[in-house]
Amino acid sequence: MTVDIVAFGVQADERPLIERAFQGHHDVRCLEVFLTEDTAPIAAGHEAISTSVNADLHAPVLRILAAGGTRMVAQRSTGYNNIDLDAAARLGMTVARVSYYSPHSVAEFAWTLAMAVNRRIVRASTRTRDFDFRLDGLMGRDMHGRTVGVLGTGKIGEAFTRIAHGYGMRLLGWDVAENPACRRLGMTYVPKDQLLAESDLVSLHVPLMPATQHLIDSAALKAMKDDAILVNSSRGGLVDTAALVAELREGRFAGVGLDVYESEAGLFFLDKSLEAIEDDTLARLVTFPHVLVTSHQAYYTEDAVGQIVDATLRNVLDYAEGRRSENVLVPVS
Repeated sequence: MTVDIVAFGVQADERPLIERAFQGHHDVRCLEVFLTEDTAPIAAGHEAISTSVNADLHAPVLRILAAGGTRMVAQRSTGYNNIDLDAAARLGMTVARVSYYSPHSVAEFAWTLAMAVNRRIVRASTRTRDFDFRLDGLMGRDMHGRTVGVLGTGKIGEAFTRIAHGYGMRLLGWDVAENPACRRLGMTYVPKDQLLAESDLVSLHVPLMPATQHLIDSAALKAMKDDAILVNSSRGGLVDTAALVAELREGRFAGVGLDVYESEAGLFFLDKSLEAIEDDTLARLVTFPHVLVTSHQAYYTEDAVGQIVDATLRNVLDYAEGRRSENVLVPVS
């Protein structure tokens, strides 16, 4: 059975990978626009859609999709907090995600953010472009011998821990379940408050769900060292950004690296350079010289995106042939 698919939010680098993967299997139409209530009617007549992590798949959008004949959603990400699974089930829609791709892509990028803010790489690069070669304000710290706190020690957290272990850091971990591989590296699991209080570098690798919304809130930020580094390459909603800005205004933290932002939908992956940014919190956040914000690109390597595309194809093939895999969130009806 051939399935007509429209893929929303496709980046220029992704498009040839998607088209090449689906060639000879199913017809796919790639669009740069993201799925919203306004763009959902585009999918009319397509049995399946593929979406990115910033797509809006709440009940109103799902109803529009279902009315247009869409019966399958293949999300090109591991996270699915943007999907109303109950609404999809009521509408008889199958929903699948990518349960696994290279954890090294995100872990390596998270470490890159930590090192970039620690060693003031962006400020140094900007200066040298203006032929300003002073070292004032560029002093960082050795990571060797310092303490790293890893919140979430699944596949990505484990990969991040291995990097930190290679730097000779003391390893602290927090998770609902301990990872034996992290234990073998020398990680000590401690309560969250202790991890925050003792860590020189805190990196977030937990999924976003109601229990982890604003995991790093005002109280958590106040528990951290004044000269700590905070990195979030997981989901923006893990950090209360307004509270973070308030702490930064008090002169706290040696550096903050954020690849995600809790209100990134409608901003990230888009060119907003000629528009006035109405998000005052984000506008203030990027003014701090020791804060580095990137546009949700931690996963964006040839290896990881290739695995995501291959898994998305398998999800569509499974749907077309009536199979169910570990990627299915709402099963074939």
